[in-house]
Amino acid sequence: VQLQASGGGLVQAWGSLRLSCAASGCDFSGYVMGWFRQTPGKEREFVAAISWSYNSPWYGDPAKGRFTIARDISKNTVYLQMNRLKPEDTAVYYCAAGVHTDVVVTSETYNYWGQGTEVTVSS
Repeated sequence: VQLQASGGGLVQAWGSLRLSCAASGCDFSGYVMGWFRQTPGKEREFVAAISWSYNSPWYGDPAKGRFTIARDISKNTVYLQMNRLKPEDTAVYYCAAGVHTDVVVTSETYNYWGQGTEVTVSS
């Protein structure tokens, strides 16, 4: 399984970015696809997740009301649309995939991780 994250960059506060995660290597039916973020010295933080089969989303506190997760089965890609970005959203964002369980907010659920894409939000 390979996950290739892209779309990060430098943006001003209140701006938007769309992250993409291109997935390959298996049939992702029954998987949950997630986005986490991490800053130096801190643990990975859950941002959002989506059921590949049922298209059901979950959002962590940082994402609620500002971010939207979506998946395109035809392209095997998961997206994270991030709006109204804040400087505290600055982090490396990782996409991840794991067999769907009831718990999607913990990193232990995910077996596969992408390389991360860096997001910097300037004030």
